[in-house]
Amino acid sequence: MGKKKEVKKPETKKVLIALDAMGGDHAPEEIIKGGLMATDDPDIEIVFVGQEDVIKEQLEKCGYSGSGVSIAHASEVIEMGESPVMAIKGKRDSSIVVGIELIKNWEVAAFVSAGNTGAVVTEATLSLGRKKGVSRPALGAVFGFPAGPILCLDIGANADCKPDMLVQFAHMGSIYMEKVFGIPEPRIGLLSIGEEESKGCKTVQKAHKMLKKAKVNFIGNVEGRDLSRGIADVLVTDGFTGNVLLKMGEGLGEMLLHSLKEAVDGNPKLNEAIDVLSPIVHRVLSSLDYTEYGGALLLGVDGIVVVAHGRSNSKAIKNAITTAKREIEQGVADAMKG
Repeated sequence: MGKKKEVKKPETKKVLIALDAMGGDHAPEEIIKGGLMATDDPDIEIVFVGQEDVIKEQLEKCGYSGSGVSIAHASEVIEMGESPVMAIKGKRDSSIVVGIELIKNWEVAAFVSAGNTGAVVTEATLSLGRKKGVSRPALGAVFGFPAGPILCLDIGANADCKPDMLVQFAHMGSIYMEKVFGIPEPRIGLLSIGEEESKGCKTVQKAHKMLKKAKVNFIGNVEGRDLSRGIADVLVTDGFTGNVLLKMGEGLGEMLLHSLKEAVDGNPKLNEAIDVLSPIVHRVLSSLDYTEYGGALLLGVDGIVVVAHGRSNSKAIKNAITTAKREIEQGVADAMKG
């Protein structure tokens, strides 16, 4: 496996967060810019994980000469299209594997990556281990709808789910929203194609029956149109459906902004109106903007791992790091022990 990676850390009380500098569609430029933006927070220090010469070159391009970052060298890169299992087995000196090892060795408090999601989930599960009672970790993201925050899980870690896995997601989501957001007895909704217990595929129907008997505040099936109305605090679904829902929301936000701009183009009065309404529109649509929420937390593993969107720009990476810091400060890893 090679020599253990070590990060030379100065005497500091800062929160150390490892950032995969090589992962993502816009790596390493946007990733490193986002990491540097995050160091504007005096409590954060970034450990860039990846090819040292590449990272140093980018730091020079950014004109960075501060002391808020360090580097953990990793010679290999897991590409987006690679098989997760084959990649982590064959590339043990990749930025994803090395970054998660830093958590395992207690050298950093969290790991953030916009790289191959499957590889991050697989390595985190194998290396960090699962929490007691969790068969499959889930990716969860909190969206700030006007009616209140809602945690959606799974949004991509498990494409195929068994009914008992959905029940586990409900328990993890309930604990998270109660202990992190202070919501007593969070309302659990199961995403389906109708409110009736008989609606949905067989997996959803069986999960519904199991959730009725589970020790969570299960409110029944919810439909996609119900999310923005604040009907639930936790939305449970399989990773395939959750990921489609996530990306549809992103596309909807982008489409609405583009359509608004096209509709007012060339009309002076409407241009004036849109200038006035623009801040409000952006505030409403921010709940659908992946750059705002930054990343999804991998719930169910023994450590803080945040998976950022593959398309992440510097703003999204900065927000993903902020998410990681919040999870550290609010003791999410301990909270998930139940």
